[in-house]
Amino acid sequence: MALSKAPLVLYDIAMRPPFAENCCSNNCWKARLALNFKALPYTTMWVPLPEVASTRRRLGVPACRKFADGSNFFTLPILSDPSAGVLIGDSFDIAVHLQRTYPSAGAGNLFPSLPARVTGYRYGDVALPIPLTERRDADGFGDYAQFNVEVDAAFSANLGMAARGTPFDPAWEEEIKASWAKRAGVRSWDDFKLEGAAREAVKKGMEAMMGRLWKEVLTEGGKDDGGVFVLGETPCYADLIVGGWLRLLRATLGREEWEEVRGWQGGFWGRLHDALEVYAEVK
Repeated sequence: MALSKAPLVLYDIAMRPPFAENCCSNNCWKARLALNFKALPYTTMWVPLPEVASTRRRLGVPACRKFADGSNFFTLPILSDPSAGVLIGDSFDIAVHLQRTYPSAGAGNLFPSLPARVTGYRYGDVALPIPLTERRDADGFGDYAQFNVEVDAAFSANLGMAARGTPFDPAWEEEIKASWAKRAGVRSWDDFKLEGAAREAVKKGMEAMMGRLWKEVLTEGGKDDGGVFVLGETPCYADLIVGGWLRLLRATLGREEWEEVRGWQGGFWGRLHDALEVYAEVK
């Protein structure tokens, strides 16, 4: 299909105004990075967090994940592609749609073949209050689907230090905090506070997780050859998956801690984040 003349619409979560500066959903960022990689015209529809479920129902996009009790987890992103006549409600499916519908657009192929160190990466199962994507096969893109699952599990299991910096919209902040506390099974938002030695322990866990990802997967044995992408000079969707999580950390950590993260593994994470900046415009 030729490049879409009708702008696509990316539905993203409206956090603290200005929304474009504070968007922090890792999955919405994966979709945005993929859209910009493909150089497709699109606009962003900002949806307040308490209105995400009703928006998804109104558009007729079913939930793609479930909580442990079997109830639906309604979240974003959603992509509307008027030229193709589709609404897609999962970040991985959005990337697959963009590749199949606009294969040669922008920077080209989102899904080239991956090396064994990437396809073989396994973080392991984790029990979390927010359900993760479970899809591990994707009609020809199964290696990427599996990698997406494992990276999501790795970051989610080590994300405790980011909660307190979530940039909530003040208009909805108290309602959202109460809802998240209930969903996590804690008494109040104060139970998410992580300070002192406990915070340092969680930070060390995150650094260790990211160190393993850097050494075993994103580089060959931690070899610093100046490159930051898994395939060398050219990024692929595996890099965008990780990049979405880096965007979340940038938005939710304080400046000092974000600079720490950027500097881990000899500054690799800062270089990767900055190398993907060309695909990070919020439209």
